[in-house]
Amino acid sequence: GPTHHGVFDMAYMRPIPNLTIAAPLNEHELRNLMYTAVYNNDGPFVIRYPRGNGVISDWHNEMKALEVGKGRQLKEGNDIALISIGTIGNDAAKAIAEAEQEGISVAHYDLVFLKPMDTELLESIAQKYQQIITVEDSVKNGGMGSAVLEFLSDKGYNNRVHRIGIDDQFVTHGSPQELHKLSGIDTTSILKKIKEVAAL
Repeated sequence: GPTHHGVFDMAYMRPIPNLTIAAPLNEHELRNLMYTAVYNNDGPFVIRYPRGNGVISDWHNEMKALEVGKGRQLKEGNDIALISIGTIGNDAAKAIAEAEQEGISVAHYDLVFLKPMDTELLESIAQKYQQIITVEDSVKNGGMGSAVLEFLSDKGYNNRVHRIGIDDQFVTHGSPQELHKLSGIDTTSILKKIKEVAAL
């Protein structure tokens, strides 16, 4: 129901000290994060378990420990940097591919960890791209986009950050696909925002 989608978890857990928070892009990363939480971690570790049927049919991979607090670049680009966290990154990747067909070059970064954040990665993004889009399937208030804005502001950067996420409201009941569209975080909505930012 409206109160049980898990859209508030990233925002309300982020202020808790000494807590590691991560969200996997796909099944392989979920397995790696679970392995990391058990074998390569000393404190409390939160994994935002994805809802839905998954994105990889051959999900069985040899698990490996990930470096805590380390994000990654999924795709290079020249015009805009898009930062995503969690499975919504797959929708973002589809939108980026469609934008490429229209001549818009978008770099894609998977933050992986909301806390601790990869500040070195964020620094490199801020130094290269003036226009940054953040995409998350959780509330914008206090979420990943807010964390990116806070970091950039504290460091004195003046990049334009455009946040895509769930507005300050409860989300009704429905399938993930229906709710993504309703909340404006589906592939079509992300593509629309990319086009708007590219036109600035």
